[in-house]
Amino acid sequence: MFYPPFLLFFLFAFLFLLLFAFALVQFGIFSWAFTKLGISPEHLFSLLFLSIVGSMINIPIRKIPIETDMQDPDIVSFFGMRFRPPRRQRVREMVLAVNVGGALIPTGLSVYLFFHSPHPFRMLLALAAVTYVVYRAAKPVPGLGIATPMFIPPLVAALAALLLDPRSAPATAYTAGTLGTLIGADLLHLDKLKELRAPVASIGGAGTFDGIFLTGILAVLLA
Repeated sequence: MFYPPFLLFFLFAFLFLLLFAFALVQFGIFSWAFTKLGISPEHLFSLLFLSIVGSMINIPIRKIPIETDMQDPDIVSFFGMRFRPPRRQRVREMVLAVNVGGALIPTGLSVYLFFHSPHPFRMLLALAAVTYVVYRAAKPVPGLGIATPMFIPPLVAALAALLLDPRSAPATAYTAGTLGTLIGADLLHLDKLKELRAPVASIGGAGTFDGIFLTGILAVLLA
């Protein structure tokens, strides 16, 4: 299943943000920051770029029957972000999928940072704080799924990392922000998916990808 998590305007905006930050790294402004993450600047930005590309790839894992029919909305707006949901193939069926760029890649990087963290317990505390806040902030959006205001995950992750693990703030912010968004917004709301009757519910996809991507960028800046 291939479709962007939001309209092309926002996709190009994220690409511009990534390329701008990469240009700053090439000039040496942020280069020292990446050493604290244990990842070279080239490798980290390659992962962030793959996150954008992978955001258009969703891996179906199961089909959920829907009790009543619903007309698919053309455009869904949530906190300034505009999404175009994919069309449903069958009128009484919703597809549950996992987004490559918004779930698999950030989770893999977060697990790597966790096992290389000098203070894994502090990282878990930050993760718990972000998970709770995101869980409370996430809202069901008919026709789309569970959506999260895009700036809440990175801001909460930044604050939690600076307070709980200041010496490893970038890695903690990234791990707590990405996993906290996935757990708090998506996994803890799986029981509500049937009520939404969205054509596709993608874990880490539309509604949460923006927060996950911004958290990754903020983790770099925090160093």
